[in-house]
Amino acid sequence: MRTMVGGVATYRFGDGGARVLYLPGAGLVGLDFLNLTKLSGAAHLLYDRGGTGWSAPVPLPRSAAAVASELRQVAGDGEHFLVGHSMGAVYARRFAQLFPESVAGMLLLDPGHEDLFAHLPPEAAALNDQMKPDPAQLPDLTAEQRAAAKEAWAKILGSWPSSVRDELADHHVEHWRTGLLEAANLESEVYGELRKGGPLPDVPVIVLSAGAGNPAWQGFGSPELIQRALDGIRELHAGIAKSFTRGRHRVVEGATHNFMHIEQPDTVRDALCELIADAT
Repeated sequence: MRTMVGGVATYRFGDGGARVLYLPGAGLVGLDFLNLTKLSGAAHLLYDRGGTGWSAPVPLPRSAAAVASELRQVAGDGEHFLVGHSMGAVYARRFAQLFPESVAGMLLLDPGHEDLFAHLPPEAAALNDQMKPDPAQLPDLTAEQRAAAKEAWAKILGSWPSSVRDELADHHVEHWRTGLLEAANLESEVYGELRKGGPLPDVPVIVLSAGAGNPAWQGFGSPELIQRALDGIRELHAGIAKSFTRGRHRVVEGATHNFMHIEQPDTVRDALCELIADAT
């Protein structure tokens, strides 16, 4: 199942006409999107960015341009539909800036946004700062925490084949710091790259917002502040969609930021089908 391409772990499914690339959010890896590859009539490419998953180690964090160039080498020639989640959606837009000829359309799942903290109330920036621990300062997981984390991941990935689920759950427990390391330059560098990176191709785009937001916020701010932040994020998502001639924005009720594609897979797959149909 796993193939190494220049040190990058890739996973290919299906042999249909539309080619679909999946860009995981920070902390997730290619196989976390395995359930979406059930969509027939498409060739699906899951991959682990350098320094994540089963790909070769590289220093983290990385520039968005480096991530985009890596993906271009892995994807090869031709047009692709990009499915980007969270930070992966930011990378997808950077890829589209650098390689517009390679992009047929984009499905963005609760994407990050370069103007996030200029748009949200100042209190939201303080909330964000509280939620950014230094990975080097965090203690290792205890045996009890490791067992609980593995059980939680096994439940999240309950519909995955057991051989994949067990390996993937173990990986997430062992490498839980990776997402924090990868996202360390999101606000200081990556957003700036996107802001100054030039135009995007005018391709079909669907932006899906997580209706339930990020449950991790609950312990850091009042319900009122969290709702204001959630409303602001949805406004930014709508703005991304409006910047494309064939852009659409929808809120997926009940879906959380990290696991929209697992909690509401039919909604995500239907949006991907719609995107492919719109481009053909």
